[in-house]
Amino acid sequence: MSNTYTQIHIQFVFAVKYRDGLIHLSFKDELYQYMAGIIKHHKHKLLVINGMPDHIHILVGMRPTQSLSDLMQDIKGSSSKWINERKFLKVKFEWQEGYGAFSYSKSQVNNVINYIKSQEHHHAKKCFRQEYLEFLELFEVVYDERYIFKDPI
Repeated sequence: MSNTYTQIHIQFVFAVKYRDGLIHLSFKDELYQYMAGIIKHHKHKLLVINGMPDHIHILVGMRPTQSLSDLMQDIKGSSSKWINERKFLKVKFEWQEGYGAFSYSKSQVNNVINYIKSQEHHHAKKCFRQEYLEFLELFEVVYDERYIFKDPI
């Protein structure tokens, strides 16, 4: 595909099953590095990754050689297996079904990077569910309330 030129910036947002705060500081950086490796393996460009104990945001420069759903299946499936094999937790780790994927123009990328980097500050004021619903509304995504990430049990 040497004559194909694209500029596709996608922010992925996904949550731990039941939105449990299972992404601990003790392995968070290793997890992010592992996910970065998956993204690079597929020849996409990782722009930033950060999150909270219950969810993650990843901004990627996507190449058109792979579908969003295939990339997310690999990131979520491989990373949950990786967490469980390393026994970082006493419980089985799983990601909640589904994800959000939001596209941005080049002019918005720096703002999105700064937003993702400042997740801890941002979530001191707003819960994940509220943030996610605002994304859906801002991007005019039609959604079914039954399938919105569930609040913690």
